[in-house]
Amino acid sequence: MELTEAMRTTPATREFLDEPVPDEVLYAILDDARFAPNGGNRQSWKVIVVRDEATKQRLGELYLLGGREYVAHHEAGLVPFQASKAGNTAPPAIDLAAARARTDLPVEAFDHIASAPVLLVVLLDLENVSAVDTGLGRLPLTAAMSVYPFCHNILLGARQRGYGGVVTSLLSRSEPEVRELLGIPDNFVLATLIPLGRPVKVITKLRREPVESFAVLERFDGKPLS
Repeated sequence: MELTEAMRTTPATREFLDEPVPDEVLYAILDDARFAPNGGNRQSWKVIVVRDEATKQRLGELYLLGGREYVAHHEAGLVPFQASKAGNTAPPAIDLAAARARTDLPVEAFDHIASAPVLLVVLLDLENVSAVDTGLGRLPLTAAMSVYPFCHNILLGARQRGYGGVVTSLLSRSEPEVRELLGIPDNFVLATLIPLGRPVKVITKLRREPVESFAVLERFDGKPLS
């Protein structure tokens, strides 16, 4: 598949056919993805490939807990876990325990985790990456540059081979339980969970804002690039 086509037609895929992802296909996807740019070329990622049904079910249950918290923020008219407030000492914007205990949310909205043919748990070794924007009084972001280009390469590699997936974040709400479940060492953190499989529906057109809406010349208040 030509690069521009892959970039313009790689969606967030959450519905999969009941078809396995062979080891050789998964290996080829990761073999291409590993060439992603990363800080110092340290390649500080680790991927746990999960196919065991019981483990997928448990990861799906933990993912659902984060989903309940996310939905509760939306219902309260809030941006879920607003990044500008990360790390402050104020109490949570909602009652997180009550959100997790809810039973009125449709499980079907989150069951693409447990039902996916394979789950890729992507980890980042915090002892082997730099966070050069530490100490600026905001959420540090630069350490993530050493893993998320790799994650997107996985999606592009999957798209090229007729598979799909999505980079998710909700499982991080249950990182301690995931750490225990999968035997993850303390220096590794959960970057994302990527469910992967053959899409039920192949998307060929995505909707995105035009370049003029986000690219400006010279200054934040500069003229749009057109």
